[in-house]
Amino acid sequence: MNDYELPPDGRPVDIYLGLLRARMDTEDYLRLLDVVEPVLRAIDERRLPPAEFALDDDGADQLPQEIRDQAALVIATAVTGRLDNEVVEIDLGDNGSVRVVTDSTTASDPARLNEIAVYIRGRRHDDEELRGIAEASGLPTDF
Repeated sequence: MNDYELPPDGRPVDIYLGLLRARMDTEDYLRLLDVVEPVLRAIDERRLPPAEFALDDDGADQLPQEIRDQAALVIATAVTGRLDNEVVEIDLGDNGSVRVVTDSTTASDPARLNEIAVYIRGRRHDDEELRGIAEASGLPTDF
């Protein structure tokens, strides 16, 4: 039995995992735990994972979107201590869309979501410029 299969001890993340365990199919819940346990353990040990933890399609298991969304919500609950987090999809125009986790107030505020989209577009633009500089300089571009 792993740490996050124990009954909730009052921490928001444990409460949230308990709710998911009751609601999700056992196989899906175990797949979710496989994804979140290393991150939760790192948080507990105060050795935080990278700031941008991606749950994208590159994994061998090809997790369904619902499990990836729930994993993001579990991690957000562990980090913020809040149970009102939501996954929202933000349209970035020509750059496609991105799914982000935010609090319920921000999730329901179109102006705030637009600010987030502008920030992400700017960040992606900066990343592409840095990749170009790295490539032209003969440096690795896989950052």
